Amino acid sequence: MSVHVQNSRMTTTRLRKMKQAGEKIAMLTSYDFTLTTLLDEAGIDMILVGDSASNIVCGNAYTLPITVDEMIFLARGVVRAAKHCLVVLDMPFGSYQVSEEDAVRNAIRMMKESGADAVKLEGGEEILPAIRHMVQAGVPVMGHLGLTPQSVNQLGGYGLRGKEDAEADKLIHDAKLLDEAGCFAIVLEKIPAALAERVTKAVSCPTIGIGAGNMTDGQVLVLHDMLGLNMGFKPKFLRHFAQLGEAVKGAVGEYIEAVKQSTFPNQEEAY
Repeated sequence: MSVHVQNSRMTTTRLRKMKQAGEKIAMLTSYDFTLTTLLDEAGIDMILVGDSASNIVCGNAYTLPITVDEMIFLARGVVRAAKHCLVVLDMPFGSYQVSEEDAVRNAIRMMKESGADAVKLEGGEEILPAIRHMVQAGVPVMGHLGLTPQSVNQLGGYGLRGKEDAEADKLIHDAKLLDEAGCFAIVLEKIPAALAERVTKAVSCPTIGIGAGNMTDGQVLVLHDMLGLNMGFKPKFLRHFAQLGEAVKGAVGEYIEAVKQSTFPNQEEAY
């Protein structure tokens, strides 16, 4: 199966044109140079340096502990490898909730020091002033509605959002506000597919779904989940496109055996 590889750098304007043309947008998370090189060469449209790194890279139970400095460090390697795709950097918990000025200052710092193309932050009307100030300052902003992991303690878990009419109506209202404020795209996480379709039709910017059905303008998954590296995690919305966890364990097992049996390195592998 052939994959279309971008010949030029992806831009927020190009993403909007993809929505208008009905061309789906493919997005994955990444946290390092080596894997980003492979994703970029494969033709991925966007990469999210997600605060999911708190779980995947740092081993935390939640996304909340990761810091601005840690996100910048991870994003630098990703940006160096991304020749064609758009790189979006998550703003971690606490970096945009205190004040509008603080939010804009952190967003600008994260872009300047990492080289990322845009930032992403979670929430609707309650963070609208910060988003407006960021956009006015020239910072491309991606929104995030539905299940917002940074608010997991407030939400009481990782359950499906937007099931009730009142919450669904608020989500649509928030999406319209984010769109009008200038967000170039909105992530919709773990909401009913019918609601995601309504939101997608209600806004002019692209919607990127995760656990939100296939009527959004694009999809995003955590890379390690999609590749089957995070073997204990298999929610309903996740598809394993590879089983690399088993492959890695098998390869490491073979290496250990070769070392123990003194069959590695052999004569051809020695100087």
